Amino acid sequence: MSDKQIILDVKDLVKYFPIKKGLFKRTMGYVKAVDGVSFFIREGETLGVVGESGCGKTTTGRCVIRLLDPTAGTVNFRRSNGQMVDLSTLSRKEMKQIRTDIQIIFQDPFSSLDPRMSVLDIVSEPLRVHNRGTRKEHIKRVGELLERVGLRGYQMDRYPHEFSGGQRQRIGIARALALDPKVIVCDEPVSALDVSVQAQVLNLLSDLQDELGLTFMFIAHDLSVVEHISDRVMVMYLGKAVEMAASEKLYTTPKHPYSEALLAAIPIADPRLQTKRQPLGGNVPDPSNPPPGCNFNTRCPYVQDICKREDPPLEETEEGSDHFVACHFAAELQLAGWEERKRDA
Repeated sequence: MSDKQIILDVKDLVKYFPIKKGLFKRTMGYVKAVDGVSFFIREGETLGVVGESGCGKTTTGRCVIRLLDPTAGTVNFRRSNGQMVDLSTLSRKEMKQIRTDIQIIFQDPFSSLDPRMSVLDIVSEPLRVHNRGTRKEHIKRVGELLERVGLRGYQMDRYPHEFSGGQRQRIGIARALALDPKVIVCDEPVSALDVSVQAQVLNLLSDLQDELGLTFMFIAHDLSVVEHISDRVMVMYLGKAVEMAASEKLYTTPKHPYSEALLAAIPIADPRLQTKRQPLGGNVPDPSNPPPGCNFNTRCPYVQDICKREDPPLEETEEGSDHFVACHFAAELQLAGWEERKRDA
């Protein structure tokens, strides 16, 4: 995987939302939803993005695909001709051309599908917007896409309310595939589904990735889901990336206390095992007024004075290790991984 080209390279991504108050709606401050996030994704791999609700995962994904305009930072994307282009600087017209290569699957499969449109119109809409083919060709393409995602071609004349949640998400996946994209941002695509259906959708995404050579940015809050589909994982907390590593490394040898806390929160699917749950203390700070120093210092069980003064940068633990962490004491702490916790249970 390491010898593949980087297809998406995000540097110092920032997204602030203004807080407006009073009669004249003056800006009184900013919600720092994403505050200097940097990461990269290689061709054909899946980067899982995890963290608590409100940590900035979805906002990051939407800034990458320009559904939201970043406040600052660069989003470099490698086009089919090999040229890197900064998506954050493109006009709306220029961005429309890029959308054939980068798409999104939304979290809620019901609200993301127009209830007044048939499946045929929903899935073929990207083709119409980009003037690709005739109506006859659209019908043929939609039939192929529905078959590919596990539905039947004759169902294209039906409407979203006639499908189950898992089937609706398959329709959303088919729509994302319509233009043959290279990168797909998956915004918690299975969080609204039953556990049994989650597995089906995850297997479908993995199969599509193998068949079509897709690259995924997979956003989720469930680490047990991310473990099975991701090649690498980025952990976010309060708008910042605190750790990024290969999936196996992160689950066995986490380097950041927040990653350890997330792994400790995963339930073990064996009722015979008595686990020692150690919930993370404190509350998530206000993103409009984050604490000085490390954002995690108000909840970290290993906090020291320097953590309250200086914000640690995201740095590689060892040269060439591809394991990045933002912690002053990453080299000193011996943190428990997921496998170790299961052995101790």
